[in-house]
Amino acid sequence: MDRPDTHLQYAVNKLQVALVGNPNSGKSTLFNALTGLNQRTGNFPGVTVDKKTGLVKIRAGQGFPAQEITFVDLPGTYSLYPKSLDEEVTFDVLCDPANPDYPDCTVVVADASNIKRNLFLVTQLIELRRPVVLVLNMIDIMEQHGITINREKLSAALGIPVVATNARKKEGLAELKALLSGPVRISDKLFFKEVPEEDLVTALNKLLPQPLSSAYGVWQLLNNYAHFSSLKTDAQAAVRQLCVSHGFDATAFQARESVARFEVIGKLVDDCVEKVDKVRSSRTRKIDRVLTHPVWGYVIFLGVLFLLFQAIFFLAAYPMQWIESLFTLISSWSSHHLPPGELSALLVNGILAGLSGVVVFVPQIALLFAFIAILEDTGYMARVSFIMDKLMRKFGLNGKSVIPLISGVACAVPAIMSTRTISNWKERMITILVTPLMSCSARLPVYTLLISLVVPTDKKIIFFNMQGLALMIMYLIGFFAALFSAWIMKFILKAKEKSYFIMELPVYRMPKWSSVFYTIFDKVKVFLFDAGKVIIAISVILWVLSSHAPGKRFEEIDRRFQAEAIKAPGVDLEPAMAAAKLEASYAGIIGKSIEPAIRPLGYDWKIGIALITSFAAREVFVGTMATIYSVGDKENTRSIREKMMAERDPATGALVYSLPVALSLMIFYAFAMQCMSTLAVVYRETKNWKWPLIQFFYMGILAYVSSFAVYHLFK
Repeated sequence: MDRPDTHLQYAVNKLQVALVGNPNSGKSTLFNALTGLNQRTGNFPGVTVDKKTGLVKIRAGQGFPAQEITFVDLPGTYSLYPKSLDEEVTFDVLCDPANPDYPDCTVVVADASNIKRNLFLVTQLIELRRPVVLVLNMIDIMEQHGITINREKLSAALGIPVVATNARKKEGLAELKALLSGPVRISDKLFFKEVPEEDLVTALNKLLPQPLSSAYGVWQLLNNYAHFSSLKTDAQAAVRQLCVSHGFDATAFQARESVARFEVIGKLVDDCVEKVDKVRSSRTRKIDRVLTHPVWGYVIFLGVLFLLFQAIFFLAAYPMQWIESLFTLISSWSSHHLPPGELSALLVNGILAGLSGVVVFVPQIALLFAFIAILEDTGYMARVSFIMDKLMRKFGLNGKSVIPLISGVACAVPAIMSTRTISNWKERMITILVTPLMSCSARLPVYTLLISLVVPTDKKIIFFNMQGLALMIMYLIGFFAALFSAWIMKFILKAKEKSYFIMELPVYRMPKWSSVFYTIFDKVKVFLFDAGKVIIAISVILWVLSSHAPGKRFEEIDRRFQAEAIKAPGVDLEPAMAAAKLEASYAGIIGKSIEPAIRPLGYDWKIGIALITSFAAREVFVGTMATIYSVGDKENTRSIREKMMAERDPATGALVYSLPVALSLMIFYAFAMQCMSTLAVVYRETKNWKWPLIQFFYMGILAYVSSFAVYHLFK
């Protein structure tokens, strides 16, 4: 079993390569450098963990055909003993031959400046008797630390190819591609020498769809059979029985293996790695003294957030105005030049109005994701997790909860998926339940629109923009609401599991601008096409509901206003007639039916329609407002913001979007669970409808009560 072929012979010119490595080893940077824009994102079969794949075509090596390589970026892991759901996916892909993503070759990305820790995973993968390539990444950091690695010695000791790269500068990529264009040798080295009994190997292979190719693969099956997706329940029970009958103790085995493996790795590192006597003073440690300070760390973090939201409003202002003006011009031109009729009205008041509500916010969405990508790429986000751990524990969370919470500022769906790295069940469940309270990018268009209605653009405190300050306050409100909810749940959810927090802090470095660009491109594309499809679809449906009425209500309104026009010649009755038709339409009937429930919050029936449509996705609010206020507007010379600012209550004559109403609406959108995708992913992560239903109702009650209080306080 443990005498592998020397090389992997490529039978076809298509190859699947897994990229794996410890967290913060630069694996994702290497993936981006290799694949560029030829990437797609999905989920691993049967789970909601992000699966990033990228296609690369490599020229033929000497005597070998051209290769079409699919790289799969696996979640980071320290070993083949998974401690979280993310690591379970990586284990299953690498160790189960029946897994659909089982690789032809595994590229292990290691931090060259911390090679000893990284070699534990490398030696485990080698003993699975599959082709492995070791990539020593971040060689620039290695040199800064005064470390020299003898690649030839290391390659000979491991029995696998070793490539040095700097993924951020795309150094060493050509060598890696050239290596993968030909056969990759399989190592026959042994670092852990315990061998399973032959009858045990035979019995286990009978239970598997495909037999294991190594003794170490057998040990991994015995240790982690519950994580083999190809093993059915009865087969898992049979493996469990074999463990009992052969006296196999998983905990004792892992302890023996770790001791033996690190002993070999220590000797290997001593032989292949050299350190100069005087290592260069670490710039990272000096910066950390300030950024991870128990007081200044928090102050600096708040300062970073403050500058971020100031920049979002300041930098996005002009492109948003240009986009807004462009759509106003297109709508006005279309209204005057297209032939009158249902199709033209649908195009102008349905599709164009809904589209403007999507595209106008692209600059702010792009800036938000750009800043998040920069903070992550520089290594600052890891420091935020570190300094927040002590605070998080008081609320039933830990430092690992910070990453999903901060990711929730972008989108709650991947943020909830990222809770798989939290091993403690209680902390993971609390994080899942409170993450949607963080103000995501879908709320950004709502906040921006409402803030612009009640906070003048030129209003400043010293030289800071008040609109940016208001936006930051809304994000902080979401964060403190998440903490408060987590504190309540800490006493409700019960678990005996112990909690721990271990995180490696990466060195500081300049962001990789191409990676930042890929992030912006990917997220804006998702916003435009995924959210955009929903917004436009709902805008079209809403236009139909707003432009049609039961029976002959519209005809009756036409006759009434024609009679009034005869009595008062020269008076422009068009706006009043359009308002009457909207109120009599199907949309108006729906809005009026829920108006009694939302009147205490300061909302009219038009806002009620937006609340209903927003439960598909929060950003639909803007498209809904654009559609509602475009119906009956034949000229289309004003933007949605101008139309809403001019809207008045027909009974009192007061502005509809006053400060109390705008604040109440922002609070409602800050707390309410208005995202079907989030509810769906919570169900998929928890495998129980109880949790998304609890989430929906507790957030809904919190939103209603808080909005009621804010409206009446400021009224």
